[in-house]
Amino acid sequence: MALVLNIETATTNCSVSLSKDGETLVLKEDNSSGYSHAETLHLFIDEVFKISEIKPTEIDAIAVSKGPGSYTGLRIGVSSAKGLCFALNKPLIAISTLVSLAHQLQIDNGLIIPMLDARRMEVYSAIYNSKLELVRGIEAEILTEESYNELLKTNKVYFIGNGVEKTKGLIQHPNAIYVEGKLPSANEMALLAEQKYKKSDTEDVAYFEPYYLKDFVALKKKN
Repeated sequence: MALVLNIETATTNCSVSLSKDGETLVLKEDNSSGYSHAETLHLFIDEVFKISEIKPTEIDAIAVSKGPGSYTGLRIGVSSAKGLCFALNKPLIAISTLVSLAHQLQIDNGLIIPMLDARRMEVYSAIYNSKLELVRGIEAEILTEESYNELLKTNKVYFIGNGVEKTKGLIQHPNAIYVEGKLPSANEMALLAEQKYKKSDTEDVAYFEPYYLKDFVALKKKN
């Protein structure tokens, strides 16, 4: 049972929510094409407190999207969250960006692959089953026409996130379902943050760093 401030800045969506017991009370976000985080993040934080009529000192924890995602976006979000933790003497909860993105889907059968755009034909991705249990961990991978072939032979596979656009141009399979126009949001962080708070699964504020996932598979140059 907790009041949590949730901050999501891993993509172009600058998103802030205030949640109680895993339910979103107030959500403010801007998912325009440009990065507005530096200008709008603290405005959104102020607004969710004003709208909810809850004082910052009354919250129990601060949750932040830890990545993978945009280097700059993650730095802004994590720096802001850590600053608030120090100022308010509150614990820090880190939420995987891909986990919260996967939670935007509810399916009866099949697999969910949340994916975030990286460089060129690369994406950050993970694989979850219909119960949102992890099937394959987070990887930085280069997409090809053969990507996920084995999974698609026997499963409906739902792709979600801003990596979908480049994926659907490569993988055209009847079992591939593309959920377009979705970005990670502080809305889905509410339940995940509540679950972690109950288990006292928090971070060391002084040493916590975002999960950038910088290592990529190198492509060999063509002769």
